[in-house]
Parts: sequence; C-alpha cells; structure tokens
Amino acid sequence: PEEKELHERVRLYLNICQRQAAPRVAAPQTIDERLYAATLAINGGQYDQAIGHLRLVRDEDPDNDHALYMLAVAHAQRNEPAEAVAHLERAIALNPENRALARTDPDLEPLRGDEAFRAALEAPPSPPRPSLKRPLKTRSAR
Repeated sequence: PEEKELHERVRLYLNICQRQAAPRVAAPQTIDERLYAATLAINGGQYDQAIGHLRLVRDEDPDNDHALYMLAVAHAQRNEPAEAVAHLERAIALNPENRALARTDPDLEPLRGDEAFRAALEAPPSPPRPSLKRPLKTRSAR
C-alpha cells in the first residue's frame, strides 16, 4: 500500500513539473499578432477562437480589410452565410482586390450557392469615363 501511494505522489509531482516546464503562450497583443493567431486558429478549425481575435482587430482598426476578409472565411466555415457575406462586402469595399481573391478562395466554398455571395463577387459597374472632348472656343468678332 505504501509503494502505491509513493508511485501516485511521484506521478503527480512529474505532472506538475511538466506543466511548469511547458512554454507559456502569451496572448496576442498587437494587430499583427492577433491576425497571425486568427490565421492559426482558422487553419486548426478553431473558428470561434479566430473570430474572437478578429473582432478585437476590427474593434481597434475598423478599416482592416484583411481582418474583415478573415471574418468572412471564419463565418463561412461555421456555415453562417449572412455574417460571412456582410464581412466580405465590407472587405471588398475597402480593398477591391479582395473580390478577385474571394472568387477562387476554397475557404469560401460553403458560400458558392448563396445569391448574396455571388452578387458581392460581381464586378461593380464601371464609373463613367471622363469626356475627352474639349469645349469649343468661340472667337469673338472684333
């Protein structure tokens, strides 16, 4: 009986030592650290964690198109098309290059059948081209 108790204490002590020796991961503090942490979370399928990091970025920098695009990806993966499309539309408005990226991004595959998603990927109408004609100058009669 004493030997069993000793083994249990040794095992408990070793667990405590291993826990203390393990490197501690500091919480991300900067926008770049949060974006990186969100990327790792998305790649690991931890979408709730990714959304948490990305919301902090969005709160600090509402015009960060990268964070908004990643929010669209995370919500798409969670099968939340309305939220995903809303974030994607904002990301495209801030940076039109996101439209081309979204067209081929496999992470947005769950949205392909969504009408609002397809509408967001449509190219916007071209702005009217400025007229190249110069106004005619009239000569005054002297």
